Amino acid sequence: MAIDIKPEELIPAVAREINGSDRQRFETSKFLQRASRQATDRKYYDFLIVDADAHHYENEAWDDIIKYIEDPVLRRRAENAHRAGVPNLNILHTQPTRQNVDGRIQTTTARRSERAGHASVAEAEVTLIRNEMDAIGLDYQVVFPTPMLNLGMHPDHQVEVQMSWAYSRWLVEEILPRDPRMKTMVYLPFNTPKACKRVIEYFTGKTGVVGFEVTSSRYRPVHDNEYMPIYRMLEERDMPIAFHAGYHDWERAFAGMNKFISVHSIGFVIYNIIHMINLVVNGIPERFPELKVLWIEQGLAWLPFIMQRLDNEYTMRTSECPLLKKLPSDYMRDFFYTTQPMELVNNRALEFSMKKMHAETQLLFASDYPHWDFNLPSTIYDLPFLSEQAKRNILGQNAAKLFKLEDKKVKPRATAAA
Repeated sequence: MAIDIKPEELIPAVAREINGSDRQRFETSKFLQRASRQATDRKYYDFLIVDADAHHYENEAWDDIIKYIEDPVLRRRAENAHRAGVPNLNILHTQPTRQNVDGRIQTTTARRSERAGHASVAEAEVTLIRNEMDAIGLDYQVVFPTPMLNLGMHPDHQVEVQMSWAYSRWLVEEILPRDPRMKTMVYLPFNTPKACKRVIEYFTGKTGVVGFEVTSSRYRPVHDNEYMPIYRMLEERDMPIAFHAGYHDWERAFAGMNKFISVHSIGFVIYNIIHMINLVVNGIPERFPELKVLWIEQGLAWLPFIMQRLDNEYTMRTSECPLLKKLPSDYMRDFFYTTQPMELVNNRALEFSMKKMHAETQLLFASDYPHWDFNLPSTIYDLPFLSEQAKRNILGQNAAKLFKLEDKKVKPRATAAA
């Protein structure tokens, strides 16, 4: 049956202005009512949908997190910064943000009003995530932090070790056990390989943990020999590693960019491009053939460019890549990718990108909610060039295989009764 798509539904994200009164009475279910209507119209309750990348704002649960900091000096510093009202700046070394378009997009700040009235921080956290999952029509959601995505650029590597450990313990021990639909890929403090080993040993097998992630905004080369034991540990445990894209506003290469649109267009791609090239050229997929690698939040349009460029370079300089047994693009097609942000302006170009990277088996749907450019499942469901099976694979089954999730509906949703 044909779906009646209204013009406003062609917009991939609900990035609209929220006025003062809306901020006072913000409700996820109301904000995402268009998403709920799409879920009902497209009968999402008939098939599995997994969101491989969504976010929460861990700084809103700071009191609960910092108690897990093991270093007493840093814990005291975090407590004092929290009391002063500047926990992010003093501890996480975060960058100035320009994503809210000079205050016109208030989604993230408005959502805070919805946390009020809950018995605990954990209850509020779980309720918000449940509300968005139910509204969008999701069976599972993989949750990532937000301010901490820039920790890889922190000048004190011990802060990354301590803060990521505290956050992961809070999330895995206090939040995930409350709802089996909520999952995460645990943060790896990648600037300190020794600490990564401890994280993998401690969190593998814990409730809700489906893999491990590296925040991509960092300079240390991912082919450094110190990382080889980490890749081996993940391969042996059959746990995927994800490189979550991000931008670094203080990056010298971006110094001449005066608009956020400029930085965002390349900033969320550049670090993952660098890490991917280093992994492929240095033969990491050959050394660890069973290691599953996922690339998150960089869209798809860059893939054909890097595949073609790298293949061409390789044919002229094969001696520099002695471990490779096939073209670089062939290794790239063995990796996994998430959809968001989908480049929806040209269907022919998007179709080409998906064919180049074998989307039917390697692509995972991601919303990136609640960020300003989040995508809904309709961005995949409504694509005219995808087969029905390809849509179902991308929307849920590929993620179910990668993360070892049950490939069935988790529970009846409100959309099923609508």
